[in-house]
Amino acid sequence: MTVLQISAVTLRVSNMTRSCLFYSKLPGLTLCYGGSNEKFSSFEIKDHGYKSYINLELSAEIYKHLSTNCFRIIFHTTDIDRLYLVLRNDVDLSRIIVFENEPSNATWGERYFHLKDPDGYQISFATPRNDAD
Repeated sequence: MTVLQISAVTLRVSNMTRSCLFYSKLPGLTLCYGGSNEKFSSFEIKDHGYKSYINLELSAEIYKHLSTNCFRIIFHTTDIDRLYLVLRNDVDLSRIIVFENEPSNATWGERYFHLKDPDGYQISFATPRNDAD
């Protein structure tokens, strides 16, 4: 018996419309359940035959005792700089997310950037570098 992969991550959100707007604009994520007017929504990520999900659960009271800085969700992407420019230049997203940094080379062999989603969760995007040791 072995744990194989993460099936889903569920985030409690304060505004489903705003959160669905953000996650629907991430390339590779597809809304498969719910939507802007629902209390629960799922975005599917397909990776080489595996499926995983980002779930959004509408909560009138986001847990104030838990910091949204407690964890980070990291997505790998094929072109970190292009993704950054697409997200950065999206007028709708610029109103609801905060970029923490521009794409940077990390010592662990990836190029990455962080942003805060509409509820303040830290989302990271990364691409392995070809020049990494």
